[in-house]
Amino acid sequence: MPGDIFDNRGRGHAGWSWPSIHPEGRKFGAIAGAIALAAAIFGGSIVAWPFVFLTLGVLAFFRDPVRVTPRDDRFVVAPADGLITLIQKVAPPRELSADDGSGLTAMDPTPVTRVSIFMSVFDVHVNRSPIGGTIRRVVYIPGKFLNADLDKASEENERQHFLVERSDGVKIGFTQIAGLVARRIVPFVKSGDIVAVGQRVGLIRFGSRVDVYLPVGTEPKVLIGQRVVAGETILAEIGDAPLIEGISQ
Repeated sequence: MPGDIFDNRGRGHAGWSWPSIHPEGRKFGAIAGAIALAAAIFGGSIVAWPFVFLTLGVLAFFRDPVRVTPRDDRFVVAPADGLITLIQKVAPPRELSADDGSGLTAMDPTPVTRVSIFMSVFDVHVNRSPIGGTIRRVVYIPGKFLNADLDKASEENERQHFLVERSDGVKIGFTQIAGLVARRIVPFVKSGDIVAVGQRVGLIRFGSRVDVYLPVGTEPKVLIGQRVVAGETILAEIGDAPLIEGISQ
């Protein structure tokens, strides 16, 4: 009826539902489940219960809940769930700012605000694009597996850089960084792909960090110690634009 307000699924109410399991995690859940079953058959329930909890933990780690993303060109949304651990003025990584000979767009090397989001093993590890636009660069760098909470992890750990450019030329870089437990970074997009704000772009297995490099002159609207939600929490605002109602991704 005219005047009714519906949720992001076209309903007149909001309701909780179990989050889905991302396909990347189903094989790990199946392996853990098979081990739990074998333990129950050959060792009994006492031996099997730890593996049952392990299976549930693996499935929980790879959960992929629906997120409602605010659609507004002013907003830069969080690319990851987790805790804001660092907010610093730094130069963007060379992989995002230097001319790599490909002719593709690069970030300005001028120092910008970097917001670091630490993901524990209890957080959702599916990462999302902070803005909508074209993926200009995806650069994977092998490295160490230091504690992702350390500042030097941005330069020494295994990582993967993304550069997204909006249609108006605004560019944002963000980096997936492996941690102590993480041992693989999985991209879902490649250079040249067009993504929507809040769209899934990758995953880091088992605890890690994501750094976001805001445009020059943009200040964050989050604080150190604040928890953020990927695809929903607003990290910063750029310019002015009319608000468009949020939709799910």
